[in-house]
This record gives sequence, structure tokens and C-alpha cells, in this order.
Amino acid sequence: MNVIVVGSGIAGLTAALHAHEAGHVVTLVTKGSLGDGSTGFAQGGVAGMYGAGDSTERHARDTLDAGAGLSDPVAVSTLVAEGATRIAELIARGVAFDRSPDGELLLGREAAHSHARIVHAGGDATGAAISLALSAAVRGAGITVVERAFLVDLVIVDGVARGIRILVDGAPGEPEADAVILATGGAGHLYAHTTNPVGTTGDGIAAALRAGAAVADLEFVQFHPTILDSAPAFLVSEAVRGEGATLIDADGRRFMFDVHPDGELAPRDVVSRAIARQAAAQGSPVRLDATMLGATTLARRFPTIDRVTRERGFDWARSPIPVTPAAHYLMGGVVTDLDGRTSIPGLFAVGEVARTGVHGANRLASNSLLEGAVFGARAAAALDAPAPANGPAHTHSGHEHAAPDHPVAQTFSRAALQQLMWNQVGLLRTDDGLAHAQETIRSWRSEIAAPRSVTDHEDANLLLLAQETVSAALQRTESVGAHFREPALIGV
Repeated sequence: MNVIVVGSGIAGLTAALHAHEAGHVVTLVTKGSLGDGSTGFAQGGVAGMYGAGDSTERHARDTLDAGAGLSDPVAVSTLVAEGATRIAELIARGVAFDRSPDGELLLGREAAHSHARIVHAGGDATGAAISLALSAAVRGAGITVVERAFLVDLVIVDGVARGIRILVDGAPGEPEADAVILATGGAGHLYAHTTNPVGTTGDGIAAALRAGAAVADLEFVQFHPTILDSAPAFLVSEAVRGEGATLIDADGRRFMFDVHPDGELAPRDVVSRAIARQAAAQGSPVRLDATMLGATTLARRFPTIDRVTRERGFDWARSPIPVTPAAHYLMGGVVTDLDGRTSIPGLFAVGEVARTGVHGANRLASNSLLEGAVFGARAAAALDAPAPANGPAHTHSGHEHAAPDHPVAQTFSRAALQQLMWNQVGLLRTDDGLAHAQETIRSWRSEIAAPRSVTDHEDANLLLLAQETVSAALQRTESVGAHFREPALIGV
């Protein structure tokens, strides 16, 4: 079988390797260079190794709790049951996870985890280590890799995915395949402030939408609580709080226990909103205090963060550092079954582009790399298996709501879209603000010309994703997880 994998993060690389090892002819297509994407930026680790008193059942419970009751229990059970196997596979492929002097894997804890069950590599460079090892494995396996290839659209023949349309260094191409695996990541650049690399413009989800695939849960956008308040955006890993760092207000007081019994280790949506509200109330960023950990521990445990903070003029071993939330991870995406199948035969989706049901309304820390590895492998294994009679249901909707009396911006720009999404479809949302965003986006979509360049296509994809995200947020009128509605939007 000829298989095209689009994307080269952990999910795409894993799927490509497993498909190749199963005897398929694999072509891996990636927007930038091999290994580019969000995986390489991941400071957090991979959850799924269990010490004394811990178990897959406890990991599943933590995942379900973080998902605010909207996670699929069967998908969660699949994730945790296969986690240790996938971590062992990463080790076999050359990922050097951190170990104690006696050779045991070091297990860390992050927010909303009840136990230390997360493996890291290079302290805070887990994603980079994984990306490097899997990219080398793909090169070593002789898998065909097409770099600088932008996904324009899926090719659907008689209702079946049979290839993709791409631009390679600006030149059009249309490689054919018996199956296509999307692993294109999320859409972080919908927002003015994001941890995502520049290429995350929702290309795979947009292509799937145009092809008629089922998409769900786009309203659930996770904002990471602690981004260094210094441009460009730089993430300060949740593991720092897992090691004991605290969040303090302008007076040096810990404020997280005012809003949640788990304090700094509350679910990410809770921490992000609390930070935004506190910053608005005091008129300045909140601070992350890691001074109690000491310079030696900070440099050893978090070498990347230690280096970058110092390069930007902060000595976090001596003084608390200013932090702010930013868009980080999309829980929704292309609806799949447990083997990555979408509602279109021949089309699979894995990683952040997919909505497997694992994350529900709020992703548990360090489950994203795990999800990419687990479901990337499962999708490759399912290539030769018959599809079930009933695939994922089509759940995305284009319902519109009456727009309030707000002026609509006259001219589209990506920056204007990102600011609109940040202001109206961000951490704190209102019906009025969402309806205004919907009307503005609809106006912009009617005005833009047919895309020709890669930038044009990215802008069109972002506008389509913005429209669908706003529509989904308007339809879900209750607050749950990362989707929070309130009567009046406070400044963030």
C-alpha cells in the first residue's frame, strides 16, 4: 500500500515508521524541514510510567478529571494502556530519557497529575530529543521525505482519500496514495499570543473540513498558564510548578489556593484564568517564584529555561519572573476512532490535528506527546484492517448567531484576525464578543481573494478555522474546561 503521511512531529514520525516497518511504501511530506513543528518545542515530558502506588487506572482518572467529563473513557483507557510500550519504543529508537545515578528513569509530576509518572529528556528538552531520534530513524529507514511541502488540499476520489495537493517550494504537485495520514498539528497562530511555531496554521484541519470530514470540539483551546512575559513567547514548563515553584501576586502572596484546592497544580484552564484575572486586577503580570529551588537545581533540571531566562535578563534563581498565558494546544480537531480513522475512507488523523476523545474539554499535561505516539502507531497498524461499518459522525456545524452592533474591521490581516481571536475567543468569552467575532470573520472571508501563495493559503485556513471555532464556541453555551463563558469580558 502507498501511504502519505503529512507532518513530521511525534505522531507523523511514529506513523511513518510503523507503516514502513509493516511493509507499506511511505512518503512523508512536511511543511518545513523534517522534525519541524511543535514536538521539538515541547519542554514537558511523556506521561505513562508508573511507580509505587500509581497505575494506569489512576492516570486514566486524572485524564478524565482534567477533561471535565467530556473525555471518551475508552479512548483514555487505550491511551494509558499503551503508554509504557510506546515509551519503551522511544527509548529503543534512541531517546535518552533522564535517569537517576542507578539507571532508573526519573519520574516527574505536573499539574493535575496525582503521581509522578512523566519521563523527560534533557530536563526540559524532551520534545527536541524525541524529534531528533525519530527523524534520524526515518532517515535511516530510507523513507521518502518531501520537505518544504505545503498541504493545499486532500484529493478525494469517489468519496475515498487518494492523495494530496501540495506546493513544494511554490511548485504544485499531486502525489497519489492508497491512504493519507494527517499529522499536521494544531492552529496556535489563530491567536495573537501563542507558544506554537510559525507553521501551525491549521492546514490539516482546514483541508479535512473542505473535504467534508467530521470535526469537533474546536472551541476547546488550551492556554498554557506560564509564558515568560518577554517577547518572543517562551514557555516556562509546567514541570517547574511540579517541582515546587509558586505563583505570586504583586504583593508576593500566593493566590492560586483562592481559586482551587490544588493551587499551582490545578488544571491548566483554571490556572490560566486565575493568572489572567489577577494580572488584570493588579495591572501588571503575575510572577512565578522558583527561587526556593536554587540555582544549581534550576540549571540542572531546566537547562533550556535557565539559559533563555538569563539571556533575557532574568535571574530566576534570585527573583520571581513575570509570566502570562498564551494559546498552546487544540483539544478538538478531525474526529477519529481509536485507530485514527476519520469519517472519510482512506483518511487518518493523528496527533494534535485529531480529535480522538482523549482530552475532552482540557488536556492533561504530558498527554499530548503520549497521544501522538500511541495513536500514530495505531493508525499505521490499521492501514490494512477493514474499517468498521459506522465511522465517526459528522459533528461540525456552521450555525450562525445574530451579530451585535459592533463595527466590523474593514481590512483583513493575519494580525487583525489573531487579535480578534485573542480578545473575543480566548480565555474568557461572552456571547456578544463571539457574535461580533463571527460577523467580522464572515466579512473577511467574503473579501479575500482566491489563495495563490503559501501565505494566502495559510490565511484562508486560519479564517476557516476561526469561523468554525467561533461557531462551536457559540453553540456551547455552558462553561466547561477550557471553554469559559461569562456575562462581561474582563481585560486580559
